[in-house]
Amino acid sequence: MNLRYKLFTAFLGLIIIPLFILGMIMFFVTYNSIEKKYSQQSEYSLKAISYSISNVFKDMNNVTDNGIATSVFHMALSADDPSKQDLTDAEQLSLNASQRNFRSLLYNHPSISYAFLYNFNGKGSSEIVSVFNKENFRTLPYDKFKGSALYQEVMKLNGVPKWLAPHEYPELTGTEAVFTQIRLVKELSFFENIGILVVQIKNWEFESIFRNLKIGDSNQKVSFMLVNDDGMILLDPDRKLDGQDFQSFTAKNITFKEGFQSFKTQFDGEKSILSVYHLKEYPWSLVSITSWGSLSREVTVFARWFVGVIFLCFLAAVIFNLFFMNRITGGIAVIVRFMRRVEDGDLTTRVEEKGNDEMTLLAKGFNDLMDKINGLFNRIHLEQRRKNQAEMRVLQAQIKPHFLFNTLESINVLAVQNEGRKVSEMVYRLASILRISIQDRDEITLEEEVTHLRNYLDIQKFRFEDVFDYEIDIQEGLMGCGILKLTLQPLVENSIQHGFEGIGYKGKVTVKGWEDRGNLILQIEDNGIGMTPAQLSMFQYMVHESAEQAGQNQEHGIHPERRGLGVRSVADRIRIEYGDRYGIFICASPGEGTIIQCVIPKYGQGEDHYAKSIIG
Repeated sequence: MNLRYKLFTAFLGLIIIPLFILGMIMFFVTYNSIEKKYSQQSEYSLKAISYSISNVFKDMNNVTDNGIATSVFHMALSADDPSKQDLTDAEQLSLNASQRNFRSLLYNHPSISYAFLYNFNGKGSSEIVSVFNKENFRTLPYDKFKGSALYQEVMKLNGVPKWLAPHEYPELTGTEAVFTQIRLVKELSFFENIGILVVQIKNWEFESIFRNLKIGDSNQKVSFMLVNDDGMILLDPDRKLDGQDFQSFTAKNITFKEGFQSFKTQFDGEKSILSVYHLKEYPWSLVSITSWGSLSREVTVFARWFVGVIFLCFLAAVIFNLFFMNRITGGIAVIVRFMRRVEDGDLTTRVEEKGNDEMTLLAKGFNDLMDKINGLFNRIHLEQRRKNQAEMRVLQAQIKPHFLFNTLESINVLAVQNEGRKVSEMVYRLASILRISIQDRDEITLEEEVTHLRNYLDIQKFRFEDVFDYEIDIQEGLMGCGILKLTLQPLVENSIQHGFEGIGYKGKVTVKGWEDRGNLILQIEDNGIGMTPAQLSMFQYMVHESAEQAGQNQEHGIHPERRGLGVRSVADRIRIEYGDRYGIFICASPGEGTIIQCVIPKYGQGEDHYAKSIIG
């Protein structure tokens, strides 16, 4: 994975993803917190509604207690004509003081819808005594009411009021959404049961209670209803669900029990929070239904904003990766690419310097480093060249005394023999050889080198007459090629002095030259005694003999010339000048002669050549 993807992955893994996880945790914690806190608020609200409803019932209980205490209901039941006891129709002057006070109390209590009495002692039309009339309402006959379970329950309560919710006993209370109080009426002197009072109150009070009491924000979608223990909806202020089964609107099985309970579930196809509070002293439960969507609207908005911010951060990260990070990683990639070019040997490469940031400083540092490396290489190259030149001079100095010693020894022999003409010819040829040797240049043409070799061989022929013959076969087109001077002569000298030593036949030296794949091949072949593998091992390139080894060789009577110093000098010079790809190659075996092959690059005198460029 490259640096760009590493930085982008780190940005995502260390910033974006942790922020997203933190946001999700906060989101779910907030959701749970909302549900918990709203459940507490709804409990307080439902308790307040319960308290208000209980107060309405207590007020009405006080009203009916007052009617019983003032014997208003007793007088209505014991009147000669019970049908004329309706306080709404009677004239004020015809009423006694108790009736007038009770009537004033009824009129001052606007919640009462109607009131009537079941007369235990009456018959026919006197069985039902109307106290507070109501239009278009037909009272349940006493005989039917007496056969109901409600009658038995009222009798057991023995005067304690019982409240009926809407839709519980529609045959008694009608179909309107009103509450009805029913209680036993006693004669106060003898506590004799004389009738049953039925009082129905209007729903204004309850509508006011549900309308004025909200939970939380006014924008929240909240609805209240009253449900009995059997699950029937008794009162819905919106008049939509009255009389229906509460359980049919939710999949959760709800048990209406004492106390408070709250949970999240589906109600009427919408996710909601249901809070249930069971009223004390009544078989009813108050239920609040709050839409979870309206309740969690702020959290949802927050979540959307959070997702939007995360998306913007991610988009910013992508843009940063495309522009700024690409600038950084791209600059680094360019520098790495140039460094690889340097590894391949291109020390002239430079990085373009643009901008004024750290990447520019890095590119400038790379260029400065390459300048210093180039300077160091040039310095090393110059020092190496000077060293090579010094070694070349030393090697040439090793060849010159060696050749002069042998030649002068031959001239001295001829002088002793009074061979004046031969001495003159040898001196002439020696002068030609010295003329080339003392020239202040290391490189000559192959033609000059061949001329030098012929002079040397002619001198040696004077010395070793009838010992050997020679033949030179080099293509004419190669005579203009450049070559290090004193290359062929030391190799031929090695064949004459070491190859023909002690042979019983006439030796022959053959010098050939040809071109092969851009190289100049020079071959010296003799039919001498050859060399053993031990002698061949002495020809090592670029190896300097230690003082201890030289002393050991002298103790054993081994002269340096016997070790092929001239051949090794030529080989070392070629390696220094042209590199390790070129040099001397020797093939020999005892009694089979020796072949020495010299391989150098083919080039014109004074021209640069590929070998020199490789060394540079």
